[in-house]
Amino acid sequence: MKERIATNLKKVLADLPEGVRLVAVSKFHPVEELREAYDAGQRIFGESQVQELQRKVAAMPSDVEWHFIGHLQTNKVKYLAPYVSMIHAVDSLKLLREIDRQAAKNDRVIDVLLELHIAEEETKYGFSPSDCRELLASGEWRELRHVRICGLMMMATYTDDTKQIRLEMEQAQSLFHELKANYFAEEPSFCERSWGMSHDYRIALETGATLVRIGTTIFGERVY
Repeated sequence: MKERIATNLKKVLADLPEGVRLVAVSKFHPVEELREAYDAGQRIFGESQVQELQRKVAAMPSDVEWHFIGHLQTNKVKYLAPYVSMIHAVDSLKLLREIDRQAAKNDRVIDVLLELHIAEEETKYGFSPSDCRELLASGEWRELRHVRICGLMMMATYTDDTKQIRLEMEQAQSLFHELKANYFAEEPSFCERSWGMSHDYRIALETGATLVRIGTTIFGERVY
């Protein structure tokens, strides 16, 4: 098992160009498997369940960078605020405000990504491109001192149609550049594009991704 996870991790890392970071999606995998990836050098882990994340934080070394990658309810933010490094899926101004509020209580600034809904699937969360533009144009986010918007996140449609996946990721990349120019030109921290998972991360690498969220390719099928 140990060799398998380490081998898989090395293969994925060998695929990633300089400047692209791997978020090892460890949700529903036991701590022992996270430890194996940690021992092989991985430091960024992605979780999507608040209670599961809390258990793992307690069991893992303190230099792990925890990314919350799932849909986040506002009433759960307080549990993450003391330690989370990045929240990938901010899908409303209300959530952004709550992250700011809880980060302030912990005397922290929390990095976040705005989640885009580009995929042709109703089950996905996120801002439409026009809603995302509207949010930033309104300017209220500028008053929030304890969150830092660092970029965009999206999930492409789950399909074998690589043209569609590429098109959706290119749309996200195009919007990223537009928003960078209009609102974050002077902010080097606005640089992250989180897209690409086990089945489509190679397309993500060709469409500007700086964070890829890969789980199954490293850990195998999830243990529910």
